[in-house]
Amino acid sequence: MKITFLGHASLQIQLGSHTLLVDPFITGNPKASHIDTDTLQADFILITHAHQDHILDVESIAKRTGAVLISNFEIITHFQEKGIEGHPMNHGGSWSFDFGKVKYVNAIHTSGFPDGSYGGQPGGFVIEGEHKTIYIAGDTALTYDMKLIPLQTKLDLAVLPIGDNFTMGIDDAILASDFVECDKILGYHYDTFGYIEIDHDLAKRKFFEKGKDLMLLGIGESLEL
Repeated sequence: MKITFLGHASLQIQLGSHTLLVDPFITGNPKASHIDTDTLQADFILITHAHQDHILDVESIAKRTGAVLISNFEIITHFQEKGIEGHPMNHGGSWSFDFGKVKYVNAIHTSGFPDGSYGGQPGGFVIEGEHKTIYIAGDTALTYDMKLIPLQTKLDLAVLPIGDNFTMGIDDAILASDFVECDKILGYHYDTFGYIEIDHDLAKRKFFEKGKDLMLLGIGESLEL
């Protein structure tokens, strides 16, 4: 499993012969100007919620690549009306796809489309594939529901928002890693704009002092599990 950070909360995940994108917000992010969305490949696009900074490039990429969307019922319905294929899910549900298994789990946040229409309830994803399991929290506050995840699966990586203000900050993300019982963390949803800028050295030190490994990838950089 190869995971590439595309900026903000956008990820590309390579699982065998399948390519997944998560929350593609690239063309609207000046920090990701070197990422060419016209060449990004995707077989599936996973969407945690309907805010513009998570869906901006969904339509253009899906129409070009034929990618299947995976998200809540309301988001899938929204894009199906635009002629895009999708697989609807809801909290607590799981499904086995060609690349592996996905479970849609709780997140505490809001979810509305840029035009103000309802975007369903936000969520996160637990993805199992190639004998690895990762948790992508999405935009969320710290929640006790995270404690349910390790009751059913052992995580190899937790992808957690750390930018604060709109989501968990660094200290809550450390607690979240305790809740999900995973000490290997990829931070995301930080630095994109002023409200969520962080001190990288401080963040890494705080995680390190708790015996945890916080990875902050540059945009376009990858890690392999």
